[in-house]
Amino acid sequence: QAQLVQTGGGLVQPGASLTLSCVASGLNFGRKAMCWWRPAPGKQRDFVAGITYTGRNTRYVDSVKGRFTISRDNAKNTVYLQMDDLKPEDTATYYCAADRFNYRSGGYNAQDFGPWGQGTQVTVSS
Repeated sequence: QAQLVQTGGGLVQPGASLTLSCVASGLNFGRKAMCWWRPAPGKQRDFVAGITYTGRNTRYVDSVKGRFTISRDNAKNTVYLQMDDLKPEDTATYYCAADRFNYRSGGYNAQDFGPWGQGTQVTVSS
């Protein structure tokens, strides 16, 4: 059974850094685009960052560009989200997700992704 297990997160002050990890099992990780999401007003989940199955291409929501970095280690079946210069508005529960399809190189629509991780809380507060 495909499963994603997240680690990382916590309570930090503005300007600090955190790294989230998401380990996949039961799926062909190296064939899957991966992404990170968080809730947004009026939406169940909002796209934060995505990475293609090769790891060569990434995409970010404008609000995190230059501060967050998504990466993957296919040998470890793991995708990471490095979050630098965190701001209070980054406070959210973050979810990783795997593409339902193989070998896709674009498009990050929530309905095309699953399974989802269990969620990791990130709180940025002074």
